Amino acid sequence: MKRAFVFPGQGSQSVGMGKELAEAFPIAAQAFEEIDDSLSQPLTELMFEGPIEDLTLTENAQPALMAVSVAVARVLEAESGKKLSDMADFVAGHSLGEYSALTATGALQLSDTARSLKIRGQAMQKAVPVGVGAMAALLGMDIEPAEELVAEAAASAETGICVIANDNAVGQVVLSGDKSAVERVIELAREKGVRKAMLLPVSAPFHCPLMQPAADAMDAQLAKVTITPPTIPLVANVTAEQISDPETIRRLLVEQVTGRVRWRESVLYMGQQGVEQLCELGTGKVLSAMVRRINKEMTGSAIQGPADIDAFLSAL
Repeated sequence: MKRAFVFPGQGSQSVGMGKELAEAFPIAAQAFEEIDDSLSQPLTELMFEGPIEDLTLTENAQPALMAVSVAVARVLEAESGKKLSDMADFVAGHSLGEYSALTATGALQLSDTARSLKIRGQAMQKAVPVGVGAMAALLGMDIEPAEELVAEAAASAETGICVIANDNAVGQVVLSGDKSAVERVIELAREKGVRKAMLLPVSAPFHCPLMQPAADAMDAQLAKVTITPPTIPLVANVTAEQISDPETIRRLLVEQVTGRVRWRESVLYMGQQGVEQLCELGTGKVLSAMVRRINKEMTGSAIQGPADIDAFLSAL
């Protein structure tokens, strides 16, 4: 059976994340310690104890989520005696989860990833003044009518930028851009009877052209980082196709900051390649819960604690 390991993005963080993992597996604790050392910051303490307000800050949430995902991957290898490439045919990550996927598969070094995500989080937060941008979810609307709605809003008023940031699943589209433009699309969506259209409680408008200063910062940062071919092909957010070439990976990680997260298409692509099971490595169950809404022939499961790891390995 073909399998993919997928890695969650921002929003899945929670106080206590990774604690049970570190207590049960020394290799997980070692990964957390390496990240703390790389950042010269007690990130592990923040993950285990909070407060949630500090953990949710973009510059902390991004490396913290990556830390747990990579720790789970390392535990799977250590406990199974197998390489990740023996257990999965593809990897993919939602936004910052691409960095987790690339680190788990050896394309990026853990210390480089931790520092890069800290910079990424800071740059994304600084790119747009608080209150200027916004993100919104359209629930019950598919991608084509959502694109028509965005185009209609752009044509009807000079309200700024609004684009589709995430094509997450059937009936789940996320918008991003200038707050006035996003609110205009929400207004149109409600007029057309969309099941739910609402602003999201986020601190910046991610994955839209307003993030260009953050993309420039990541271009500069990633130019300093060594990238090698991953041991498992990555299905990239920007293209929804598999890539392994280091320079292509570098370019798409920069483009991803302002580009659309094509998650629904990525899952469909993996299904077309014969993948039957998606296993979400890390904190939360957001990606595994969406699988059946995208491809009813595919199953999803979350692997985040010792019990999940035991269950996965016993069925391997």
